[in-house]
Amino acid sequence: MSDRLYITATQAKSGVTAVLLGIMQVLQRYVRKPAFFRPIISDPLEPGQRDFDTNLVLLHFGLDIPYEETYAFTLKEALNLLNLGRHAAMLDIILQKFGKLQDKYDFVLCEGTDFLGKDPAIEFDLNAEIAANLGCPVLAVTNALGNSAQEIISSTRIVLDLLNEKNLDIAACIVNRAEVSAQEKGLISSTLRAGAVGHRDPIVYVIPEERSLAMPSVGDVRRWLDAEVLYGKERLDNLVDDYLIAAMQVDNFLEYLQEGMLLITPGDRADIVLASLASRLSSAYPDISGIVLTGGFELSPSVRRLIEGWISVPLPILRVKDHTFHAIQTISHGYSRIYPENTRKINTAIEHFESSVDARELEARIVSISREKITPKMFEYSLIERAVSRRMRIVLPEGEEERILRAVDELARRGVADITLLGRPGIIKAKMSELGVNPDVEIVQPEDSPEFEKYVQLYHEMRKHKKITREQARDILCDPTYFGTMMVYCGDAHGMVSGSINTTAHTIRPALEVIKTKPDASIVSSVFLMCLKDRVLVFGDCAVNPNPTAEQLADIAISSAHTAGVFGIEPRVAMLSYSTGSSGKGADVDVVVTATRIAKERAPHLLIEGPLQYDAAIDPGVARTKLPGSEVAGHATVFIFPDLNAGNNTYKAVQRAAGAVAIGPVLQGLRKPVNDLSRGCTVPDIVNTVAITAVQAQAEEKTA
Repeated sequence: MSDRLYITATQAKSGVTAVLLGIMQVLQRYVRKPAFFRPIISDPLEPGQRDFDTNLVLLHFGLDIPYEETYAFTLKEALNLLNLGRHAAMLDIILQKFGKLQDKYDFVLCEGTDFLGKDPAIEFDLNAEIAANLGCPVLAVTNALGNSAQEIISSTRIVLDLLNEKNLDIAACIVNRAEVSAQEKGLISSTLRAGAVGHRDPIVYVIPEERSLAMPSVGDVRRWLDAEVLYGKERLDNLVDDYLIAAMQVDNFLEYLQEGMLLITPGDRADIVLASLASRLSSAYPDISGIVLTGGFELSPSVRRLIEGWISVPLPILRVKDHTFHAIQTISHGYSRIYPENTRKINTAIEHFESSVDARELEARIVSISREKITPKMFEYSLIERAVSRRMRIVLPEGEEERILRAVDELARRGVADITLLGRPGIIKAKMSELGVNPDVEIVQPEDSPEFEKYVQLYHEMRKHKKITREQARDILCDPTYFGTMMVYCGDAHGMVSGSINTTAHTIRPALEVIKTKPDASIVSSVFLMCLKDRVLVFGDCAVNPNPTAEQLADIAISSAHTAGVFGIEPRVAMLSYSTGSSGKGADVDVVVTATRIAKERAPHLLIEGPLQYDAAIDPGVARTKLPGSEVAGHATVFIFPDLNAGNNTYKAVQRAAGAVAIGPVLQGLRKPVNDLSRGCTVPDIVNTVAITAVQAQAEEKTA
């Protein structure tokens, strides 16, 4: 069941606010506790001004959400971050704020940008990327005003294709403000539904133009002009259909009156004011909506007395200091909005929406749509979130390395883990000062630690059968990697991350000597978490074992399935080979056949299939041809390669060709988590690996 939806317009003035009200009305019927979130709001015109749509939704639907929690950035702030190259930081903050609402509410309805910036293409791409990273199905709102049926079909199809290319789930498409016949409405909807591209056809609704929603109210005009309300405050919701500058004689001006017209006249024209009020009371003339008096003139006492003598003034009368020409310029640039106090417009918007859409069909799609896709940013965010939920202590032996210190600063600020750095405190603190970072972390020089002699004694006992003397043990424990491994073994740290300057062998060897493998694991192996555009896959072993035997391959498969489960990936294990099923023969295939049988015997609860070719493992269409009826083929999430040559090359090929984010290698099979970094690792790599190690430590703690 989905718990989120992202509404995005595709251009300015698409009428998205009216659609937003309709969608929230639907959610109010089916969702107990909905929330509203705008990742990016328009820049406020004045200090303290709230976002229009957010304020409207919060007040009209009575949502008890602090305003500060309903958005992440203003458009100016977001564009500044993008220009500074801080794209990832922007997405991180959006995900964090969205996640906080998710924790407290049953459903989060998101709305995209207003498309009032200078570049609509940038805003379109930005909305698509944010929706993808929030894991939100998208409801697209297009502006059909002034277009023919064929133009609407063509332009909307382009929008749907673009969203599909960005791997988004399209829950629905609203073709809004359409000026077409009922027959053309049906044609547009049926054509777009039938011709949609993607694994799930969107539902498409066509909502006709409702002029009253685009018409400003007299209250809107008051805001635009910052006008004073002289009379008729209770009638500010009158809608304005047109404007008339009244400067001619009364008998001539009356001939120009039309329904819903707003009169603009100098404030010293008492004759126009009185004639206008009289026309509103007369059935012989159309009902005008209001009067704007310009020039800042005061009405004469006698005219005020006459007006105030009416039981109820039939029109709102506004006064501004601006001259007439400036006032009409300001009004002509105004943009009508739906305000919380304008219940007439709100009700019109909701009723118009409900008359044009199938509420039950829409509810079934937006509330019940399954959320199977996950982006790299979503996975990284969930990884950090899980690590933060139960802070573990992670030791980093390479405490004097610049990248480690930068990563530790970020880890400390985000509360990912409690960190112990190993190294010389004076050098580490000097480098921190040079880098401008000051994380609150523990710094330990191994030989000066109060635990040093205890660790030496323990290591000596473990390794004396290998002829290691106590003095040799002392020398070995001065090595930060060995000391950090002993911290993990003794429970003074929950896990260790190393390898930014040390080799993989130097990271793993102490772990094999001290921590050792789990009782049910014969070897230490590794996986990469491959974050593709819309899913996360597990590839193993791509870093440790060159030519595993059938028994070891089975061990790698079971360990990799367990690792997948730890990180929230449902394990469906594909044992890879150059043939599928019984189509191929040879020693290399036989190893995979045997490994599959052993793995199934040792872990009968797991979904394991082999041998499988990569295309049959990942592509449902190929799987239906090569291995029909398999629960794994076409849907695999864990890919076990027959040897290191195949695994290492494939993960790098997928990483480069598909633009995937490869997180790892993640070591598995040890009693306690130790993970290796690449010597070419970046600061984000280190942050992710520490988070992975923390999550592994949480899992080990649960099963201990």
